[in-house]
Amino acid sequence: MADQLQFELVSPERLLLSRQVDMVVVPGAEGDFGALPGHALFLSALRPGVIAVYEGATVVDRIFVAGGFAEVTESACTVLADEAVALVDLDRGRIEAEIARARDDIRDAKTDAERQLAERRLAIAEAKAAALDGTPY
Repeated sequence: MADQLQFELVSPERLLLSRQVDMVVVPGAEGDFGALPGHALFLSALRPGVIAVYEGATVVDRIFVAGGFAEVTESACTVLADEAVALVDLDRGRIEAEIARARDDIRDAKTDAERQLAERRLAIAEAKAAALDGTPY
């Protein structure tokens, strides 16, 4: 068994991160899960939340993902994210504006599809705000 895991974070546009890590904690649809070297094969949908990247016992990166999928094998964890941004790059003012716009769009929605899209945008923006506050979403 290797002592590290290859972690790759991919967005629709490009490869965002590729490196050896000791562990990653990923916001799975059914709850957070940790991936370590030697992990059993695992596939999960993601919910909006924060990926924590560990070197030793220290979190060295915190990355917000809006959703996507993760695949874990014995030697790797690959995250295909709908959207990904380093937590330090999130802007509270912009997030608050996203929340307000999404709430307005929900109120003004004329179709179920419009309402569902606005509700998804609201859930992502609220998850970003919770991530900035350091609270689990």
